[in-house]
Amino acid sequence: MSRGEVMDCIYYVNYTSPIGPLVLLSYQGHLIYVKYGSMESSKDKLTAWCNRHQLPVRFVESTETLAQVIKQLDEYFAQKRTTFSIPYQLYGTPFQKKVWQALATEVTYGNTCTYQDIAVAVSSPKAVRAVGGANNKNPISIILPCHRVIGKNGKLVGYGGGMDKKQYLLNLEQHKKRR
Repeated sequence: MSRGEVMDCIYYVNYTSPIGPLVLLSYQGHLIYVKYGSMESSKDKLTAWCNRHQLPVRFVESTETLAQVIKQLDEYFAQKRTTFSIPYQLYGTPFQKKVWQALATEVTYGNTCTYQDIAVAVSSPKAVRAVGGANNKNPISIILPCHRVIGKNGKLVGYGGGMDKKQYLLNLEQHKKRR
């Protein structure tokens, strides 16, 4: 921790990405949230999320604290990175956490899988809808690649950031894969 840092707060930065603004949140040295939009437009929702997970609701802007996340996202969008090595902490139900961890391990860069595939991976083959619900609540999108999960019929379905963003991310990864 650098001088002047306060532990009982959430550090954030507004990040400008090719798919629009993102607000990145960090707590105790771990990435905890990637939210589409800016802090200004998302503060009420982020405050409610922090309250729900018994996290501090004091937000302090700090590019320095999130520098590694910014660097890795920049590299990802420049097609120079295919995996992330950012320390993160997940806040959610045990089932949600299993689904989110499966996203990190089961579907690699440039590939897709179905909600059924993730349900099987978390030993709940009948919980396809619950997997969809967990994907929808993924607090660290892009880093935990819920955009790589598609419908059983091969079509793009559901993405909290919008279908245009999901398509962009899949196209970005397919373009890199073809190189």
